[in-house]
Amino acid sequence: MPKYRFHKLAAIVVLVGFAAWMVTGEFSSVGSAAADNEPKAGEVEQPKAADAGKAKPSEAEQTKAPLRTVATITPPRRTYARAIRISGLTEADKRAVLATRVAGVIDKLPVKQGQRVKTGDLVLMLAAEEKLSAVSNAKQLLVQRQAELDAALRLAKTGNLPKLQLDTARSNLTLAQSQLEAAQAELDRNEVKAPFDGVIDRVPVELGSSVMQGGEVATILSLDPVIARGEVSERDLGYLKIGDKANVRLVSGQNVEGTVRYISRDASSATRTFRVEIAIPNPEGTIPAGMTAEIALSAQPTDAVILPRSVVTLGDKGDLGIRAVDKDDKVVFFPIDLVDDTPTGLVLGGIPAEARIIVAGQELVKEGEVVKPVEADQATVQKLLGEATAGTQ
Repeated sequence: MPKYRFHKLAAIVVLVGFAAWMVTGEFSSVGSAAADNEPKAGEVEQPKAADAGKAKPSEAEQTKAPLRTVATITPPRRTYARAIRISGLTEADKRAVLATRVAGVIDKLPVKQGQRVKTGDLVLMLAAEEKLSAVSNAKQLLVQRQAELDAALRLAKTGNLPKLQLDTARSNLTLAQSQLEAAQAELDRNEVKAPFDGVIDRVPVELGSSVMQGGEVATILSLDPVIARGEVSERDLGYLKIGDKANVRLVSGQNVEGTVRYISRDASSATRTFRVEIAIPNPEGTIPAGMTAEIALSAQPTDAVILPRSVVTLGDKGDLGIRAVDKDDKVVFFPIDLVDDTPTGLVLGGIPAEARIIVAGQELVKEGEVVKPVEADQATVQKLLGEATAGTQ
């Protein structure tokens, strides 16, 4: 009986173990299961059901890319005056073409080309014998009428002259004065005088020649001051004002200084530029009219920095500017305002204070990118400035 119970208990244990083995689903041995888990030749390993819902890690998570290194500088700031350079010509402050008011023959021509004259000096006189005679007769008549009035006044004081005769004497004197003025005016029409101080530039007539009414007889120029005239663009117009100083380099090599005296407010329809006049002192008349000149205007000072030309680049929208690094080490772009172009670099405005400007690697980064900024050494800066200087020579 006990032996029977032992076999019965052993059978139950075996049955429970077999049931448990059936539930696990592992029908093969450990070795064969390991072999079955490895993919056969030509087969692609399928993900397990437990891993099916998990996302694969990105390349950035697997290997984090290093930040790009750029060299930066924080240039010192200075106050610069915008230099506006334009080409122009010198011209006379005043220019007049003198002409006769009546026809006649030239009787006097006391001036010649290149001669300096003062206001009112006689330039030319036409022959006018009959007019001179008329003036002489008018003067004599005036003297006679004055004497008649003086006598009438003496008689009137003694009561021996009627009042009517005294009035007639006064009228006769007034008429004589008018006749003299008319005769003198007619004579003056035969004269040509200088309207202002200047230089006789051209005398196209000769003594004794005949001229028609309105004929040109001389050209007079006022060359003190002499005027340098040029045209400024719409962009530069707002930086100028009357009274600004200007340096003028003449084609002869002479350098002179002048003052802006006129700025046009009406643009040329063809060029959209504005006329500017620079008054240059010329007391000796050494600067002629019509000479080519280069005008450098000094506009109102502005806050700016000087940088090498290689730093300037194009932004995403095609604007000309520079790239810099902000406080978060992100690349930012600043459009620039060209203040001046000097032998040592570009003078640029519109750059915020304390901006860390990228001087190496600016073409390899873009706006918004995080970079690793390092301060450029002095040798690099000097090299960049040296290249900028060489580019202007």
